[in-house]
Amino acid sequence: MQNAKPISKLIAQQRLQVAKVPFTEILTMAAESLWNNRLRTALTMLGVIIGIAAVIAITSVGQGIQKATENQLQALGTNSINVLTGAARTGGVNQGGGSASTLTLEDAQAVAKAPAVKLVSAYLQRTRQVSFENQNTSTTVIGTDVNYSPIRNTFPTEGRYFEQEDIDNAKSLVVLGSKVRSDLFGRSNAIGQRIRIQGEQYQVIGVMESKGSTGGFDQDDRVYIPLKNMSARQVGNNALQGISVSGFWVQALDEAELEAAQFQLTNLLRLRHKIFPPQPDDFRIVNQTDILSAFTNIVGLLTLMVGAIAAISLVVGGIGIANIMLVSVVERTREIGVRKALGATRSAILNQFLTEAILVSGLGGVVGIALGIAIAYGSATIFQFPFLVSIWSVVAGFGLSMMVGLVAGVIPARSAAKLDPIQALRSD
Repeated sequence: MQNAKPISKLIAQQRLQVAKVPFTEILTMAAESLWNNRLRTALTMLGVIIGIAAVIAITSVGQGIQKATENQLQALGTNSINVLTGAARTGGVNQGGGSASTLTLEDAQAVAKAPAVKLVSAYLQRTRQVSFENQNTSTTVIGTDVNYSPIRNTFPTEGRYFEQEDIDNAKSLVVLGSKVRSDLFGRSNAIGQRIRIQGEQYQVIGVMESKGSTGGFDQDDRVYIPLKNMSARQVGNNALQGISVSGFWVQALDEAELEAAQFQLTNLLRLRHKIFPPQPDDFRIVNQTDILSAFTNIVGLLTLMVGAIAAISLVVGGIGIANIMLVSVVERTREIGVRKALGATRSAILNQFLTEAILVSGLGGVVGIALGIAIAYGSATIFQFPFLVSIWSVVAGFGLSMMVGLVAGVIPARSAAKLDPIQALRSD
């Protein structure tokens, strides 16, 4: 009887110690439990890893493509407007934009006098066969003038561009796009050589810098010749009055004057073409800034949509964590009973299993972030677009993984905490 009091006091002390388990010990026990079931833990983490990696990689690739396109459009000039010919109608059927000869060189010259306009460059383009000796390629031939180069912000890397004398005298000269130069001459010198465009001979005087593809059109797969030469020798069909053109590029004084320039040239062309309300315009205007804004919005929405779909795998990962933790509760029922018999509180058991779930999702989040960044970097390197990883996507991805672990661990943790110690100890 004398020993009864010290023994009961010792048991009470042990219960008090168990009830006050420090967080570091809970974390250690959780890590040991996960390590003892390494394969199961890895498979549980897989859903979270794939989800986080997909969200970060898709977001990064979307932003990289968007930035690359912005750079290309800005390199071609964002304070420019493209005025195109209208659509012809045959038997009441619209033949599509550019099918009618509604613009002339004189229209471009009139627009050049508008107050908000800095430069204007008329052009006439067709698809033609271009050849040199036994090499030939089908490409876009653009007849234009001296203003085309500064408006489109593209300049020769070899030789020179046209001078006003070349344009006025309709000389048979040609400036090649970098792709056409490569197709026809390989690594050989192109300057001074004579090529054939639709059977007509032209002397190469320059090669344009590479601009890549924009909006699905290869800016390097084209050649340039003087506008009057193009009209006379390649097309041969003029408007009733003046030289017919496919359109013209208009450069505003600056980006702030872009809307003013568009307003002025619209009214001027309507007056010249005798178009009065409610008659529709017989020309189309494409604003580079509007194209950039529209493309940015489209890419942003697609990235958001695909990223949201990828995030669904996080839900799948959360279900996996919940299932594995429930299995863990069943397997460790006897252990839970022993801990409760020694005085472990519900909150202690709850914290134990919640910590395990959060640890699984947290580790999965870290691995997923690393994998997502690696995929994004590899994609940017292979497909040659800027490598961008936003901080918010990393923070959001890791935050989602932790939230998934917390939510997925609540039900199993509560089930473990509610176990009756007597029933748990009787479990096999």
